[in-house]
Amino acid sequence: MATSPSVTTPSVRARLLSAAEVLYAERGIDGVSLREINALAGARNASALQYHFGGRAGLLRAIIAGHRPGVEARRHELLDAYEATVEDDLRALAAALVLPLAATLAEPGGPGYLQVLSDLVNRPRPAIDPASLDDPTDSLYRWRAAVEPLLSAEAVRLHRRFVAVRFTLAELARRTRDRRSPDDRLFVADLIDLVAGLLAAPVSSETADAAASRRRARSIGGASN
Repeated sequence: MATSPSVTTPSVRARLLSAAEVLYAERGIDGVSLREINALAGARNASALQYHFGGRAGLLRAIIAGHRPGVEARRHELLDAYEATVEDDLRALAAALVLPLAATLAEPGGPGYLQVLSDLVNRPRPAIDPASLDDPTDSLYRWRAAVEPLLSAEAVRLHRRFVAVRFTLAELARRTRDRRSPDDRLFVADLIDLVAGLLAAPVSSETADAAASRRRARSIGGASN
């Protein structure tokens, strides 16, 4: 008599991660309680999430860590291809920012991952890993270094690269909640165009004057302290 193949039951930790990604995709990280995640995961112990992740911060780190290797590998591949060319191409660099993240739209848990990143980066005090900004092996470090020579000094001072990252994540998070069409090709192509335009937009004289005025005010304020 043939035996049926065994079915592996997901671990409590895996169920908690999956439940968090589902709920975060729907409502963002500030709209979901740990109790709701425990309940959706079917965790019998009310402290299961605390036990496996040490709290919400650990859970968020685990979600990001689960998707980051794929995003990093895809972006490094695109940057390798870009560096092998002889032309400066802001749209190609915009694609290197957007495409690795957009690929997670179709991955299990990807929408939740994108919403988590967007929520963290688009806070008044963005929650980012400072180490990644100085780590040459990090794909965003490479991306920022590749983009900088194509921007004016004022655009760099105005943090256009970080604005591009924030905009990309905000749009991708919005897309996770509006999937009327399962085909993301138009959305992604348009998003790359928009990011390229954001990076390429000239700094107006009005913006440059306002930035210079703010720098002078900060300099005076610092000197008086």
